[in-house]
Amino acid sequence: MKFDIAIIGGGPGGYTAAEKAAKEGLQVVLFEKEDLGGTCLNRGCMPTKALLHSAETYAALGHVQTLGIQTQDVTYDFDAMHRRKDEVVTTLRQGVEKLMKANKITVVSGQARIEKAGVITCNGETYEGKDIIIATGSKVSYPPIPGIDLPGVWNSRDILEWGGQNFKSLVIIGGGVVGVECATLYRCLGCEVTVLEAADHILPFMDKEIAQRLTMILKKQGVKVEAKASVQKIEGAPGAMTVSYVDKKGVEQTVTAQGVLAAAGRKANLEGLFGPDFSLELERGAIVGDVDGRTSVPHVYVIGDAKARNIQLAHVASAQGENAVAVIAGKKPPLDMSVVPSCVYTNPEIASVGLTEEGAKAAGIPVKTGKYLTGANGKCLIEGTESGYVKLVTDGTTGKLLGAQLVCPRATDMVGELTLAIQKGLTAGELSEVIHPHPTFSEMLFGAAEGLRKV
Repeated sequence: MKFDIAIIGGGPGGYTAAEKAAKEGLQVVLFEKEDLGGTCLNRGCMPTKALLHSAETYAALGHVQTLGIQTQDVTYDFDAMHRRKDEVVTTLRQGVEKLMKANKITVVSGQARIEKAGVITCNGETYEGKDIIIATGSKVSYPPIPGIDLPGVWNSRDILEWGGQNFKSLVIIGGGVVGVECATLYRCLGCEVTVLEAADHILPFMDKEIAQRLTMILKKQGVKVEAKASVQKIEGAPGAMTVSYVDKKGVEQTVTAQGVLAAAGRKANLEGLFGPDFSLELERGAIVGDVDGRTSVPHVYVIGDAKARNIQLAHVASAQGENAVAVIAGKKPPLDMSVVPSCVYTNPEIASVGLTEEGAKAAGIPVKTGKYLTGANGKCLIEGTESGYVKLVTDGTTGKLLGAQLVCPRATDMVGELTLAIQKGLTAGELSEVIHPHPTFSEMLFGAAEGLRKV
């Protein structure tokens, strides 16, 4: 069977590339060994957010008395939460399936293997594709900790699929995005949560000020956060797991909980991808590709989490998929990959885009910042928001926006406006010329920008 493009992996990058290629009039085959939608849709972004919505709604009911609302005997149904999550995931996955069908894309279920450039085998069948796009995503990476493979140590997939795991106490190894979102989820349900992060602060790839603010908020919510924590070993059995670690002062500590969540990162998923006579240039187990996804073998491209030195975000994979197809079709890549927003769905939400103040100064750029606090925003006061802020980073000479960091309600929605402003080279003054409706959270963007307006 011959096709113009063969795509391996049906996640956000893969199915986006398939759709765009089909719209270019190309014949497309898409291989997926599990479910269309990939990790993000089935066992990552979407199920996490669905469960977070349920958990945060439950937690909010414990504070509604301040709003003049009386409640009695409020509880949660863990199984029902997961059933609703499954309904959301199923609906979205069916949407992807319909999209593939509507664009006449051949979808093959099974493990695809590249035998040589242009040739793929799957389920005993051989497929030919002039161009191949690898979009196999990532899988959980386990740190070399004695006991990490014991029963009672779970990963993010374990707690998002198959009905999940309902803990009364939980130790999370890793304070990245997965770790802090799961900490928020379980703490909202009343679970005793401890987060152990090896780096100097949680969210180690984000602005230090964001990390400090989130640490303060999590501790206020009852989460124990230990940075610079070196985990030594894990012992015990499900229901009574003990984690031994050395704290930032060099003191040996232990913490016991019903379960342990391994959330220390992810790595490229290349398992079973290459035949014995095919290989690509790799870096730390991921595939090396240029800005447009070209690998060391002509007509073979890589996008998303399988790509070395890549930002592991679903929207990055989608954008790279669209751009790779454009290059294959002989067109200019339509999406600008130079400005990429990152989001964390804690309470309050966190979002970041562009340079931080520290990053700009390190690059030798004169910096001027503007900050607006949630306590000065009417909508935040109405909704009883945790303390937070919107911070804008600008070039001190030109006034151009270089970056932004948000710790506030709807941060993940508002960061799009700032991404556009940075991409288009707008100044803070120009952003402050735009009328923002009142009362809204978005007024914080105006407030931060207005403080930087040149008189």
